[in-house]
Amino acid sequence: MATPVTAPIAIVGGGLVGSVLATYLARRGFQSDVFERRGDMRRESVGEGRSINLAISVRGLHALEEIGLKDEVLPHIIQMPGRMVHMLDGRNQFQPYGASGQCINSVSRNGLNKMLMTGAEKTGRVRFQFYSTVTGIDFETNTLQIMSERDGKRREATYERILGTDGSASVIRHAMRDSMGVDTSESHLSHGYKEVVMPALPGGGFAIEKNALHIWPRGKDMLIALPNEEGSFTCTLFLPFEGERSFAALNDKAAVESFFESQFVDALDHIPNLTEEFFGHPTGKMVTVKAGPWFVKGRVLLLGDAAHAIVPFFGQGMNCGFEDCSVLNECLEKWGEDWDAAFDDFYSRRKSNADAIADMAIENFIEMRDKVADTRFQLEKKVERLLQAAFPSRYVPRYTLVSFTRTPYREAYEKGLIQQKILDELCDGIEIAEDVDIARAKKLVEAML
Repeated sequence: MATPVTAPIAIVGGGLVGSVLATYLARRGFQSDVFERRGDMRRESVGEGRSINLAISVRGLHALEEIGLKDEVLPHIIQMPGRMVHMLDGRNQFQPYGASGQCINSVSRNGLNKMLMTGAEKTGRVRFQFYSTVTGIDFETNTLQIMSERDGKRREATYERILGTDGSASVIRHAMRDSMGVDTSESHLSHGYKEVVMPALPGGGFAIEKNALHIWPRGKDMLIALPNEEGSFTCTLFLPFEGERSFAALNDKAAVESFFESQFVDALDHIPNLTEEFFGHPTGKMVTVKAGPWFVKGRVLLLGDAAHAIVPFFGQGMNCGFEDCSVLNECLEKWGEDWDAAFDDFYSRRKSNADAIADMAIENFIEMRDKVADTRFQLEKKVERLLQAAFPSRYVPRYTLVSFTRTPYREAYEKGLIQQKILDELCDGIEIAEDVDIARAKKLVEAML
């Protein structure tokens, strides 16, 4: 265990990653002040602006297990072993994500955040400071400038170490860019998203299949739905911001109703308050952030979306952020009080992996909206399952590596490129998966993987 420092560590951002990070540090003996611009969501509404539920998988669950909160969270998740694809002609097709028993899990963002905050506070070493917006940082003195969201009063606080978990619009990252010359790329997706709720049936039942991530793929846009614990679904519409078929075009109730009737009629049947939901929720933006380095000596470090925000289409944003906390904990265990070495080691271990999952998330967006309804894609997935069964120690699909193992993202990315070459060769000239040449597949797998 590390020796506690006299002055507490500052964590900027009390969301999911900040709360997990605070608990890791507390278990190592460190005191933390967590600055959060919103109020305490356990006692008051914190308003709109973030997705209602998220997908947690092996990487995220591993971190929760390490900080002793996994067993508390598990009763509140809903397993999703595959995606239910809703075709335009009304047909449904279930596509499993992995082998039997492998699933991603839907969890309430706010519900999880509340549990994580309470778990952090129970350590006795974490103090949340709500309605406290960090507006800047002096890197010479490691001093934060803080504004109260209640009365606008400003103050300063100095810490030995400052950890930024303040999201994709991170004030700490922007200050590092402006003052320290940190290279930062922020790429905004031309699509936005809007959430609407599909309510539970009378009595609390689920209107559509409970244990699936539902997708209505429609080419350049799509609707998805994740189950909630009480029986509702959070439906998220992804559309371009501008154009003939866009959020800009859905500017009145008639346009929204007409669009859903033509594209998502089976979902519309279960959303009685569609237009109220649609115009009552904000239109969200999505950004990919690539930056580097993420640290200033051993004094300031970025983690989670503050360092490497990604679009949500691989369900790995939270999982990647939680894995950051786990890896930092490993680095602190390795380097002890040498924070310079620990931060440098953390960055070298995570940067390439963060860039890899960012790229895979963009690719998965294209897969979800364009490919899942395509017959060639469906054939490749069936062949892939055959290869996984025939060569279980060699052929592990990229999706499985990302979602159901803790294989480094970069390794999963590179293996996925090879796997696609194998599938391209094996699927050319066949129409059904059972016609695949297993002998040829064996040679390809052994040679290339």
